[in-house]
Amino acid sequence: MSTTSTALMTAEELMQLPDDDLRHELINGELITMPVPGLPHGRTEARLGARLTQFVLDHDLGEVFTNSGFQLTWNPDTVVGPDIAFVSKERLEQAGDVTGYWQGPSDLAVEIYMPGYRPGKVSERISRLFSAGTKQVWIVDLKHSTVKVYRSDSDITTFSGSEYLEAPDLFPGFRISLDKIFGPTPGAVNDSQEK
Repeated sequence: MSTTSTALMTAEELMQLPDDDLRHELINGELITMPVPGLPHGRTEARLGARLTQFVLDHDLGEVFTNSGFQLTWNPDTVVGPDIAFVSKERLEQAGDVTGYWQGPSDLAVEIYMPGYRPGKVSERISRLFSAGTKQVWIVDLKHSTVKVYRSDSDITTFSGSEYLEAPDLFPGFRISLDKIFGPTPGAVNDSQEK
């Protein structure tokens, strides 16, 4: 459950908030506060983020970030923190040294959703990212073990079951089995092991 304050805030003020063990974003100057995600979320973020990071580094494509701020609008300010984000090498070189939030959208934003997220909020988030210039949004749905790759609000590819997640237009050659993202927790007992 997230809460919203009514006083408008700037990105600079957001950056100065004390560490309170919560996650914060700004949407048109309004502070949005969210609880820290649970272990299934973190495990999925680590599994996908590690594979994507390794691929991006191996192919010198840019940088992958986790839980980092991207400022999408100014006056009023909007700062979002995708679970995983990618920025191309070309854009990184143009920006030079960055302190604070990245000024503009990421090329890729990955959002990991737990059961209970409202579809309307997810659609709103996707539209906001595309309006700012994000090239792709990946929605990782933990409840259904699916990944939806959005290239626009209407161009969507869904990966599920034993399929491999691929996005050749952004990461040619990147391919990861959904089992590697959603697979069982190491040490967990599955039905075939029970006697």
